[in-house]
Amino acid sequence: MKRTLQTATTLTLLTLIAACSVTASTASSTTTTPAIPTPWSDTITIKAEVWADNWFALYSGETFIKEDSVPITTERSFNSESFTFVATYPLHLNFVVKDYKANDTGLEYIGTAKQQMGDGGFVAQFTDIATGKIIAVTTQNARVLVIHKAPLNPACAKETNPVAGQGICTFMSALEPTNWKKADFDDSGWSKATVFSAAAVGPKDGYLDIAWNSSAQFIWGSDLFADNTVLVRIAAVTK
Repeated sequence: MKRTLQTATTLTLLTLIAACSVTASTASSTTTTPAIPTPWSDTITIKAEVWADNWFALYSGETFIKEDSVPITTERSFNSESFTFVATYPLHLNFVVKDYKANDTGLEYIGTAKQQMGDGGFVAQFTDIATGKIIAVTTQNARVLVIHKAPLNPACAKETNPVAGQGICTFMSALEPTNWKKADFDDSGWSKATVFSAAAVGPKDGYLDIAWNSSAQFIWGSDLFADNTVLVRIAAVTK
């Protein structure tokens, strides 16, 4: 009987030891590991405000963001656009801006008493939604490339039957450079934007709908009338 009790006691002790061992192992395997902090995100929500005569398309780097809601085929289109988008620092803001032209003569209202060269101009500002801080505006520091210019001779506007490429109604047209929206594109050969006053541009409908920061300037190519399509690269914006 004594041996039986000793054997039972020994078995009980071994069972308890095994149970403790399993419990310790389980506790160890379920211990919560402290979360490793993730790096601070460079993602930002931006409010963009743009007024263009007549049309624009905006890209963040090579990513299309927004184009003017009024088609460039609309002869008279004066409106502002306000919208938000998400991007990542450093920001690379690129625009294609166009003034309306009936055809490659660069003229508008062809065949009417109002036949003339149109004029362009645009202004934009970008605000960090989280802080309310202006982070980018259009200024002379933007780089621009004119890819459509017409008429090269302003006297074309006086022609009774202006035909693009004939007589004095000559024009310049070029393709967009390959990869021009990329961050590492070399735009050193591009011109700095030309700044124009509000009086020179004559902004119409929509312009006063926006509370413009005083640092936001009207820009275009060097010729407000003959430059019809302009590519714009705004200097990289960092945090």
